[in-house]
Amino acid sequence: MLQAIAGAVDTPVYVYDGDAFDERIERLQAALTDVDHLICYALKANDSLAMISIAAHAGLGADVVSSGELLKALRGGILPADVVFSGVGKRRDEIAMAIEVGVQSLNVESAQELDVVAEEADAQRTVARVGVRLNPDVSADTHEYIATGSSAAKFGVPPQEAYELLVRAQREPNLEPVSLSFHIGSQIFDPSTIFEAAERAEGVWRDVRAAGVELREFDVGGGLGVPYMGAEEFDLSAYVSQLGKLTAELGATLVLEPGRWLVAPVGTLLTRVLYTKDVPGRRIAICDAGMTELLRPALYGAEHPFSFLTDTAGRQTGLVDLVGPVCEASDFLGKDRQLPLPEPGDLIAIGFAGAYARVMASQYNARPPVPEVLAEAGGWRVIRERAIIDSLLDTERA
Repeated sequence: MLQAIAGAVDTPVYVYDGDAFDERIERLQAALTDVDHLICYALKANDSLAMISIAAHAGLGADVVSSGELLKALRGGILPADVVFSGVGKRRDEIAMAIEVGVQSLNVESAQELDVVAEEADAQRTVARVGVRLNPDVSADTHEYIATGSSAAKFGVPPQEAYELLVRAQREPNLEPVSLSFHIGSQIFDPSTIFEAAERAEGVWRDVRAAGVELREFDVGGGLGVPYMGAEEFDLSAYVSQLGKLTAELGATLVLEPGRWLVAPVGTLLTRVLYTKDVPGRRIAICDAGMTELLRPALYGAEHPFSFLTDTAGRQTGLVDLVGPVCEASDFLGKDRQLPLPEPGDLIAIGFAGAYARVMASQYNARPPVPEVLAEAGGWRVIRERAIIDSLLDTERA
């Protein structure tokens, strides 16, 4: 099917397996059968309307960090009451929109932000449901750019301030404190760091309860790792068991915000080799996809699996750098990879491109956005058209 899609739509193109997405959702839901919970799909991982619609149909809520993501969540069929609005820098108009549509919780990350939420709720003559994002000062074993739980990070507030904000929210006539949240980072494989953060959040929860604040949602964020290059799978059963036991003791609903874990494995980026050149010790294969379509290798040094969809039988193997056409030395898809030596015209599938690929894409070098395709039940359809170059000028003036 991937070859047929590439032939019909051309490359580069993102392809998502909708059935596999459904299966991963069902797997997580099954693990949580005995736990009072709400799964909020993190749109930051992949905000395609078609994928949001699948999540909504499966009964998921949404974790959003902008008014654009909120609009897409609603357009995709997710109920406002199942939306958690996170993010360290919400604009006033975004806060007003979230209150107006009635999101489940606005998770605030500073005293100043709580002031703005109270003001906007008062202006609308309504009560806004709020949570506080705790910074538990727990360092996840992950890349520094996706670690968010240390005391030096911009995210959340320390325990004492979280306590004070929740107590203060209880006293505000236009606020209803409902949630305590944390999120310590992404690509986490050792759940012990999440458990450590949960213990610190439990302490804050019990302290605010003693002060007369009855919260409802214990929000543990997302961050579950996926094995891009064959690493061990995240221990989902241990994760759910321990957090489910904790929230049951607290009488809380467990809120989870998975994105990457659900959607990364179901996406593929298809690219063709345009040219090759041999340099000492390796072959450089110049592809039609690059950092504008898959930023993770340049940004994090991330590695994705490659597979040839062209017959490579009989070819020699050797060290290969798969690079893109963008005018930056950091524009590469993979370096120092032992592969069949590519030739012009080869079709290559880049796996685990369902998360943080299209959403991080750019138009650098005036490269128009590439299409997205959803494959389901033996068929496929285009869910985002390939942009034409003229569209890049639609909002510009000379």
